[in-house]
Amino acid sequence: MSETNMTEAEARKIDAEIAKLMAETTKLNKEIKWYEAVILAGGASALTLAIVAVTKLFL
Repeated sequence: MSETNMTEAEARKIDAEIAKLMAETTKLNKEIKWYEAVILAGGASALTLAIVAVTKLFL
């Protein structure tokens, strides 16, 4: 098995790319949590409207 040596510049480039990917991941995770909250609120509203509609049918 042969070893490959990385230059200092290549190592810095890889570290910078990793940092960029970590920052993007953090941003996406925050956005996903926001979208989940919006979808849950919308689902709760739809469920409430459905209950009201069914209740009106029987009253």
